[in-house]
Amino acid sequence: MAKVALGARTLLLPLPSVLVGADVDGKPNFSAYAWCGIVNSRPPMLSVSFRPQRLTLKGVKQNGTFSVNIPSVDQVKETDYCGTFSGRDRDKVADCKFTVFYGKMAHTPLISECPINMECRVLHMLNLGSQEMMVALIEEVYITDSCLTDGQPDVAKINPFLWVSRPSNQYWSFGKPLGAAFIIGKDIKP
Repeated sequence: MAKVALGARTLLLPLPSVLVGADVDGKPNFSAYAWCGIVNSRPPMLSVSFRPQRLTLKGVKQNGTFSVNIPSVDQVKETDYCGTFSGRDRDKVADCKFTVFYGKMAHTPLISECPINMECRVLHMLNLGSQEMMVALIEEVYITDSCLTDGQPDVAKINPFLWVSRPSNQYWSFGKPLGAAFIIGKDIKP
């Protein structure tokens, strides 16, 4: 197979679709992000990279906290809306008919309609150039009870979706399982 050099670029596919929330000047705001990921297991931490002009970043800096809300395929339109329009011009909570709740942390709005919600406390802020990355401690996780199987999160019931960047620039749902993790690779013989 021939390979084509594309140059240095962000081509980790697909990406998660999440809604990050923060109180901005005392008002809840949510924005869509794909540059989000787990960075540590003990203690549990994640990172989110924000463009400097994002209103949500202002709230994160004001409060030192934010939420990560994982929407299901049922919230794909609302997620796209929150990533397309600014909270400076629109009331996204009202427009998307979100039911906002607060857990253990003040100034960290969560969306009831999303199957998973995480309250996060900022530990590190890194200016990376075009983005500001927040490394945060996950303080608490909430899950809709109907998304559990035997007390554990069930990805089929959560039904999250992914974002695939250009050229397709589309949201994708999960497909079928390919095999059991840490087992399927044992078929390869040395």
